[in-house]
Amino acid sequence: MKHDYPVIVVFCLTLLFQLFPPGTYAQTSLNGSVRDEKTYRPLEGVTVTLYPSNLTGLTNELGNFFFRSLKTSVTDIQFTSVGYGTKLISIGDFKRKAFAIGLNSQMVELSSVIVSPHAGEQNKPISKMDLAMRGLNNSQEVLCIIPGLVLGQHQGGGKAEQIFLRGFDCDHGTDFREDVDGVPINMPSHAHGQGFADSHFIISETIESVDYKKGPYSASKGDFATTGFAEFNSRNAIANNSIKLESGMFNTFRVLGMLNLLRKAPKQQQSWYLATEFKYSDSYFDNPQHFNRFNFFTKYNGKLSTHNYITLSGSAFWSKWKASGLIPERSVTEKLVGFYGALDPDEGGLTDRTHLNVQWTSLLSNGDIIKNQFFYSNYHFDLHTNFTFFLIDPVNGDEIRQREIRNLAGYNGTYNHIGNIGNAALKTEAGINLRWDGTRNTELAHTKNRYITLRDIKLGDISQLDMASYLSETLKFSEHFSINVGLRFDQFYHFYRNKLETDSLFPAKGTYRAKANTLGPKLNIYYSVNNQLQFYLSAGKGFHSNDTRVVVPKLGLQILPPAYSADFGTICKPARNILINAAVWEIYLSNEFVYGGDAGTVDFSGKTGHYGFDFSGRYEPVKALYIDADLNYSHGRALGMRKGKNYIPLAPVWSSSAGVTYAAKTGVNGSLRYRFISDRPANRDYSLTAAGYFVCDAVINYTKSNYEIGLVMNNIFNSKWKETQFGTLTRLKTEATAVNEICFTAGTPFCVRLSFTVNF
Repeated sequence: MKHDYPVIVVFCLTLLFQLFPPGTYAQTSLNGSVRDEKTYRPLEGVTVTLYPSNLTGLTNELGNFFFRSLKTSVTDIQFTSVGYGTKLISIGDFKRKAFAIGLNSQMVELSSVIVSPHAGEQNKPISKMDLAMRGLNNSQEVLCIIPGLVLGQHQGGGKAEQIFLRGFDCDHGTDFREDVDGVPINMPSHAHGQGFADSHFIISETIESVDYKKGPYSASKGDFATTGFAEFNSRNAIANNSIKLESGMFNTFRVLGMLNLLRKAPKQQQSWYLATEFKYSDSYFDNPQHFNRFNFFTKYNGKLSTHNYITLSGSAFWSKWKASGLIPERSVTEKLVGFYGALDPDEGGLTDRTHLNVQWTSLLSNGDIIKNQFFYSNYHFDLHTNFTFFLIDPVNGDEIRQREIRNLAGYNGTYNHIGNIGNAALKTEAGINLRWDGTRNTELAHTKNRYITLRDIKLGDISQLDMASYLSETLKFSEHFSINVGLRFDQFYHFYRNKLETDSLFPAKGTYRAKANTLGPKLNIYYSVNNQLQFYLSAGKGFHSNDTRVVVPKLGLQILPPAYSADFGTICKPARNILINAAVWEIYLSNEFVYGGDAGTVDFSGKTGHYGFDFSGRYEPVKALYIDADLNYSHGRALGMRKGKNYIPLAPVWSSSAGVTYAAKTGVNGSLRYRFISDRPANRDYSLTAAGYFVCDAVINYTKSNYEIGLVMNNIFNSKWKETQFGTLTRLKTEATAVNEICFTAGTPFCVRLSFTVNF
């Protein structure tokens, strides 16, 4: 068993930096704040440039910026941010404005993007541009702005998508972390799969930005951030009320309403809005999906005093559907079902999630920030699937039910400090994360006709506690060179109460316990040649936790598999209208045990090695015309296995996406996009192939100040493509022997959807 003492060491370091911030404060300093001219909300990530020295800084989450140890006089200050007009003012005007600057929103232009010399900012310009320029319909499409990330749905839209990134089949989130406003989305020890990340409860129109980073290089992100993470940030305020109506093929419609509840209070730096949506669709499958989804979200931001801010948010989500799940290829070739058919009409599910989020932010007199966050989620999940049909039970079929009721509660505390060590600027971030997940009657059962239980396979209560602390130090030696060093410690406690005497993993009923911990160092080095070119080198250790039902039989051993990774990349702007981001990378994942939620068994996956490259380019040839392209390659193999038998099933090899967007402020605008993934192995010896696809989509809008008419066309060439594929051993009811072949869920055919939005 590992010891718990490292958490005490890291916690003490965190406390030390809070009580005795490093560095000294120079006599010559400059500070101020930046806000949106219309909504008065603070603007984070605004680039502040001092002239004539060209010294740059960024505004924090409260819109504040600080310059310390200024060695030269300042004559002018420039403020630049994506989606806002650039403002250049003299130091005299700045002081007359009482150090508070307002920026006006405008059309997004690539010329406003600056290659930031600040550590960790290399992905933000691209993510801001993509989010602003693309027509995104749900939170899953928002994830696809991450270059190289591929999604696959095999329940017709009802449950979390399968995620592929950097040669990993991340399943539904095992090796990719998702958060929204600091609240974790991934579910450990989930009834369906480890790290299950269902983000359908996020209304896409409420998303303001997405912070993402590939690789395990951020000290603030722990569990599941193996290949990377994505942080959804919801809008703090909305300028107008709006109602949106959508209708499309396959009996699809959606209603969205967004209401600004404090339209007369922005000058008091208060905002409160709500958003709600309802969607229904039968979808394109032969078996109507009867998909229903309801979402509600509300958020309040308030300035309580000069130095204290509070954010309150809450959401409610409910979804129910019938699914057309995976079907074997032979069932189509033998004309048992059509390409969009289903073999088990009882597949489908029901899920809901409610969460509350409280964030209290305090600004200290020296510019430091302390943030306390408390969150709570209540979650229900009930899923019916059939992957093998009549392989195990030739009479009743192999339908299974996976069900859980979960409570999730947690706390995040962070401290941010800006100081100096000698002539080097020092940025300190220290944090504490606490998270508890408790499920009741987590169930895996063999069922028939959806509600008849034939046999309980797993049944028990799960409790998992993750206690973590981290420290991240960024030293900026000059405008050209900076280093970030981080250290994170996670301590896990697992409890499982088995309620079945027939469970093969547990000898008897009762409560089983285990614990384990892990320490993860991080290193990021940034070198900026100028404000058009930056190089970076990142290295670090990450991990994902494993299912409690695996952890307790193994007494905590080998259940926090480490991932070691490195990136070397560049972000450059060779011209004012061109932006390029490119990187080569490598990831090594150690031995691990994996819990198979669909079978209730434990598999040993072994060691894997992955390497590849990412390329992203953005080009704006003329104003409002935007061209983007991403190309990604990954090579992954199981280590220690014979060549030709060491392929990683479903691991992507080549993937790409690109588009042309015309985004005029008013009038006609739209985009044409494609997404591509190459053929890839579906099993260890590549005897089965998961077929690639090339799909094109188009969006056309007519926009005015108070309304917008939109037309979305998916799969404009009506290609037949397989969205999700697995190599699976199955047997149909009429068959005497089983067959190992590709099972798939069909991707959407040509589909048209019309929308009308009114702003008031």
